[in-house]
Amino acid sequence: MPRPPRQFVIDGIYHVVKRATEGRKIFRKPQDSHRFILGLEFYNDPEPVNLWNLIAGSDPAMLGERLREQRNKKRTPIVKLLAFVLMPNHIHLILREIKENGISKYIQKLGGYSTYFNKQYHRMGSLFQSRFKAIHIKDDVQLNTVFSYVHTNPVELWESGWKKHGVKNPERAIKKLEEYWASSYNDYIGEPKFPHVINREFLLEFYGDEKRCKQAVEDWIRFKAGQAEFGPEVIE
Repeated sequence: MPRPPRQFVIDGIYHVVKRATEGRKIFRKPQDSHRFILGLEFYNDPEPVNLWNLIAGSDPAMLGERLREQRNKKRTPIVKLLAFVLMPNHIHLILREIKENGISKYIQKLGGYSTYFNKQYHRMGSLFQSRFKAIHIKDDVQLNTVFSYVHTNPVELWESGWKKHGVKNPERAIKKLEEYWASSYNDYIGEPKFPHVINREFLLEFYGDEKRCKQAVEDWIRFKAGQAEFGPEVIE
């Protein structure tokens, strides 16, 4: 029996996790991550967009111009994408529901990445698990934690098991997070990489400024290293 569709609250904020089937690696090279991030941008619209036709089949030197033309088209977002990070076999998003069924439709459209991946790597079948995880963020403390949790996920790549056993080298972790480009973290600390992709206004207002966004993430790292407390006082 098919599961009933999930109900999302208009203006509700959700931590969404989408995982690959069998834990397979779905971002094998930078091109793959770039392609998925383009989907984060252009699929946020009720109208269909064929990214394969947009990107492939013509002079690569013209890609920038084609993307500018696409951005200049009038679009109506179906969600607000507040933050994201791409991991080798899954993605984390912080989304705000602004249209009825917007989050469900957006995640469904992001599944179009499977077509790109299967063509690139000569495979068939589903790339993602059929059901994505969505957690409703209900208060400021939870939002603060999720913002930091999402943006610190890449620490796993150089300190495996850190969420359970703690961070051994917090200064190195903080530095490497700023170097990890497939994330919205730099957009929140004053070095924007994806201004067309994410909507920063809500979280910048929540924290007050970019300095406090950075402080929240660094406090989470140091908390995991046993060097600091982490709680509501981080927001002030």
